[in-house]
Order: sequence, then C-alpha cells, then structure tokens
Amino acid sequence: MQIEIATPRGDKITFGGEGPLALVAGPCVIESEDHVHFLAREIGRRAGPFIFKASFDKANRSSVSSYRGPGLKEGLRILTGLRQEGYAILTDIHDPSQAGPAAEVADILQIPAFLCRQTDLLLEAGRTGRVVNVKKGQFVAPHDMRLAAEKVASTGNSRILLTERGTSFGYNNLVVDMRGLSIMRDFGWPVIFDATHSVQLPGAAGQVSGGQPQFIETLARAAVAAGIDGLFIEVHEAPERALSDGTNALPLEALEPLWRRLRALGAFVGAPGFLNA
Repeated sequence: MQIEIATPRGDKITFGGEGPLALVAGPCVIESEDHVHFLAREIGRRAGPFIFKASFDKANRSSVSSYRGPGLKEGLRILTGLRQEGYAILTDIHDPSQAGPAAEVADILQIPAFLCRQTDLLLEAGRTGRVVNVKKGQFVAPHDMRLAAEKVASTGNSRILLTERGTSFGYNNLVVDMRGLSIMRDFGWPVIFDATHSVQLPGAAGQVSGGQPQFIETLARAAVAAGIDGLFIEVHEAPERALSDGTNALPLEALEPLWRRLRALGAFVGAPGFLNA
C-alpha cells in the first residue's frame, strides 16, 4: 500500500511504493513555540520535505517529576502554527478523547508503543480518517502487530503505518530484530523504523531513560537495507539540554549527512536492477 501526504505548502511525502524514503523528524516533546519553529525550519533546510513530529504530552515518562509538555490545548495551538507555516504534522495521542481534537491539526496520529494494544484508542484514531501510525510495543512480537493494524482498519480506515522501535531485551535494554521489518511489511502497510528510540536504554539513567546515540546510524543503515518505507528520527540542536529523550536524540548538525547517506542507500536498495539481480 502507498500512503501519500500533501503538506500545506504543496510538497508530497509518500510512504510505500517505489518512492524515496520518507522522513519523520522533530523533538520528542514541544519545549516551546519558538523552539519547534526553529527546529522545523532547520530540519527542512537540511533534509527537504518531511513530516514534523512533536508531542504535546509525554504521558509515559519514567518519573512523575519529568517534563511532559504543554498539554493538549496549548500543544495543538502551537502545532497549528506550524501547520500554517506549511509543515505536515505527526503527534501522539494517549487517550481516545484526544483523537478528534488532534486530528483537526495533525496529518498523522501516532499510537505510542506502550498503548499499541489499547482497542478504544486504536478505534477512535481510525475513525478520524487521519493516517494512523502504530508503534510496535517493546513487548509485542512483530507478527502480532497485524492485530493492532486490523483494529484500525476495522473502522474503514486503511491509512495505517507500522513503526519498529526495538524490543525489550532484559532490563534497561532494547534490541532490534530486523526480521520484524519484513514480517510487518508483508501485512501490506508501510513500515517505518524509529532509529532513535531503538537506541534508548529505558530507565537506565535513574529517573529518566539512557541511550546509545552512537548506534543510530548503524541501525538505520541496517533497516534501510532491509527494506523500509520511512525513517523516524528525534532531533535536537542540543541533546544534552533536551527536556525529554535527549540521551537518544540525534544532534541537529548530524542530520544532513546522515539523511544524505540513508537516502542514497535507500535508492540503491530500491533500484529494480538490484532487486531483480
């Protein structure tokens, strides 16, 4: 299946088919209005057309004292401003009641990994008619993601994306089984690889998660070679100051060369001569 999203400024971003890799990028959480506008401009300048990602609420932070975001009302106001600047938007929802309001602003509603089996949330997201990106839970086998996608599809909405973000491997560690990318892609929906959450070390830094960002490119290259439709990359100009998930974020200055290499690899892997060799 091919899913096409037209940005307000007229760019077309395609997941699936024979088009180039699609990019979803942005900070983990909305830190301020000025900050998301800054990052959107800088990501676009470095990577070209993309889907801007930011959460208005991070409801699954490790500690009750961790920053969660501006909340639904203020967060959607900020994201509306980004949309008015011409960007396509992806944002998380954590509760069925958030689906309708978020769908008025976002092109893609994202189901967080921890919530990928929540039936009411999946159904309400599907009913909006927006593209629904379901992140594979760290505790879910890739085969079982078909069931999550079918919950969304049961609403009549087949505009579904599936995202790999690593699987729990003992305490405070994740691994990526590249076979899962092929398994999920065989369901018929486009598959995205989350290159930054896959290097997360959940809860490994005390009250927050740790990370191994030095492996972002290693895993991203492997995923592109395995055959995916898009990359999800959390980006921050100063990861050490990020209010959420800075330990596994990609530094902004690293985005342009990384994206250039990954797109070249994607074009090579997708070349008919290569596939038919």
